[in-house]
Amino acid sequence: MWPLEPPSFTAYDSYRTCVGSARDPNRRRRMLAQSEHVNDAGAAYRNAVQTQSVHALDKATFGIPGINDEEVVEWVYENGMVGAKAGRRIYDQIRGSAPDDRCPLCGWGTVRTLDHYLPKRAFPALCVDPHNLIPACGDCNHLKGERIPKSPETALIHPYADRIDDVSWLQAQVVHDAPVRLEFYVEGPVSWDPSLKARVEHHFEIFCLAQLYAVQANRALRSINQLLGLLWDAGGEASVRAYLLDEAATRLADRRNGWEGVTYRSLAADSRFCGERVVLDF
Repeated sequence: MWPLEPPSFTAYDSYRTCVGSARDPNRRRRMLAQSEHVNDAGAAYRNAVQTQSVHALDKATFGIPGINDEEVVEWVYENGMVGAKAGRRIYDQIRGSAPDDRCPLCGWGTVRTLDHYLPKRAFPALCVDPHNLIPACGDCNHLKGERIPKSPETALIHPYADRIDDVSWLQAQVVHDAPVRLEFYVEGPVSWDPSLKARVEHHFEIFCLAQLYAVQANRALRSINQLLGLLWDAGGEASVRAYLLDEAATRLADRRNGWEGVTYRSLAADSRFCGERVVLDF
């Protein structure tokens, strides 16, 4: 859900680079002859992403004429991009584009692979289109699978096209169980289009982000438990809240909707958490 700068490679150049590795001259010639078709497919895909109409794309138009879909994936992606030196340079550059190797789909995992936003076997003409290749962690790649949106609301957030981090939409509430824990949820601004809100919530659900962030936040809470106790003993509620607000400001300045900043902000806003020393005990 975190934005990335789009790759500098074009669909046309990426395809021709990957196809150029084919050893069989007849196969290479057949595939190179379809370069313009691949370029047009890439343009149609990017337009659909921008207009939130990915769900309406016709899979039948995203094959490569005269070449079996399975062969396209094998020859162009598996052999030409993943397995060949020239194509692998493109693969590695895209995979390395996520800052700090942080998965843009979840904002937490470490990038290990490239995920096809639209599945390569259903849309083979996009199998090496850089705008269809998203750096991802292994968990997100697995959870997404071969998913294809069926409506505007079920299109996952696209790191290259969607810019949703300019407003606060990630929220958390403190649950005063034993032990205290946090629960995360999506609450977008009133200015959001209902379709965008539905997309963010869908993305949040598919990648199990409520559970992921809760686990990390609850671990973080345990790690500062002793410090919070010392702050309470030294200065009471005001001291605890000041520390939490300071930590929240630092983290939210880096990522407005990062789970860490939201965790500290939510704890600081909870009067019971800051005001009762006993709730800090695990």
